[in-house]
Amino acid sequence: MFVVTGATGNVGGELVRVLAESGERVTAVSRGISGADVPEGVRYRRADLADPESLRPAFDGARALFLHDGGAGAHLLSPRDILDVAKGAGVERVVLLSSLGVVTRPDSASHGGTGRAIEEAVRQSGLDWTILRPGGFHSNAFAWAESVRTRRIVAAPFGDVGLPTVDPADIAAVAAVALREDGHGGAVHELTGPAPTTPRERAEAIGAALGEPVRFVEQSRDEARAQLLAFMPEPVVETTLGILGDPTPAELRVSPDVRRILGRAPLDFTDWARRHVAVFRGEAEVVGQR
Repeated sequence: MFVVTGATGNVGGELVRVLAESGERVTAVSRGISGADVPEGVRYRRADLADPESLRPAFDGARALFLHDGGAGAHLLSPRDILDVAKGAGVERVVLLSSLGVVTRPDSASHGGTGRAIEEAVRQSGLDWTILRPGGFHSNAFAWAESVRTRRIVAAPFGDVGLPTVDPADIAAVAAVALREDGHGGAVHELTGPAPTTPRERAEAIGAALGEPVRFVEQSRDEARAQLLAFMPEPVVETTLGILGDPTPAELRVSPDVRRILGRAPLDFTDWARRHVAVFRGEAEVVGQR
């Protein structure tokens, strides 16, 4: 049995699907999950990572855990308590969804501080562990869905700064390998897309998928900051703007890990836009960004 936390997000939802389609027994865990959120045959449990005891029923019969790092709410988690509950229930392996920012932004309270503490708890858990450190997600472009649907506009800062964002499907595929196969214990995998792309280029790719132009509007840093503060804590916003506007060499690097583990090139943003064009047409709902 595999337990997948964050099971309604872009990575967790894809991971649940991949594991279920391969015939594995899966328990999908999220705060507001329902049977409509999971494939047929998948067990689901409502639980909150900020309340480790609420996770106990989900671990019944489980041998491996995919642990979501909490995203913007990571500071609310007690990772040692989560892992103690999992280990006490018989879980033997944990795969953590972390962030590249843990090492590229070590002075950031949200990434270098909180993120590093979660990673350290995993390392000291006594479980067989693997850490996944993705950079930015292709699916962060879902934040543009409403403006694309209604006005065919993408508004973002730093229009010509490129980053090698990664497809959540690739993160999920790597997680499935690490959960199911030996040889990844004690490993840290850095996951990126195949090449840097700029916000302007991603807007063009969405337009190509739609078959009509999407206009790019460059925001100022202050405009972007005000928008992000509506759904992110301030430390996360400041780190995010730093990554988007002034990436470090490590944040610009294309990692070989996806290709090495999956035996194929990472999926690019153009392919992602084509697969999710229904969202930008208004024919499908946006799922969680992480």
